[in-house]
Amino acid sequence: MHVRNGFRRRGGTDSRRTASRPAGAPTPCDTTMNTMTKEELMKEAIALSVTNVARGGGPFGAVIAREGKIVATGANRVTADNDPTAHAEVNAIRAAAERLGTFDLSGCEIYTSCEPCPMCLGAIYWARLDKIYFANGKEDARTAGFDDSLIYDELALPRPQRRLPSEELMREEALEAFRLWAGKSDKTEY
Repeated sequence: MHVRNGFRRRGGTDSRRTASRPAGAPTPCDTTMNTMTKEELMKEAIALSVTNVARGGGPFGAVIAREGKIVATGANRVTADNDPTAHAEVNAIRAAAERLGTFDLSGCEIYTSCEPCPMCLGAIYWARLDKIYFANGKEDARTAGFDDSLIYDELALPRPQRRLPSEELMREEALEAFRLWAGKSDKTEY
């Protein structure tokens, strides 16, 4: 296991999938847009959250930037898309990965209108973003009716003590996929 930003990454070498681009071509975030300050980028995330509420969505917005330039944005689309994973941060990560042609968003930072929930925090680590900036804290989210404390509490408990029952089943059979992965020479590690 390798460690980046305190997060253990499975795999050996740091294989990054990148879209093919002609030599010397600008990266997708190299635009004529002026470089923005941290505060300007956060204002964009907050504006996304406010606009999303006006459009019937949840009060969350996120911006992913590299070197002060916006790579991608996302807003909460949980109820609009009937997708419980469609949080602003996850949507921004998906858009940034597609735009940059890689799942490794190293070199980018995320600006989010609220401290990420446990799911989004996990996605941020997996995407290898360099830093998180947030406006509202999880206490503010709780006051607004978005209380993630149950999830944080549950994660700290041993599996048998959690509210949601979980049972390990057919582990030996499932290990076959991991054995195949370990022996695969042409895999893209992440």
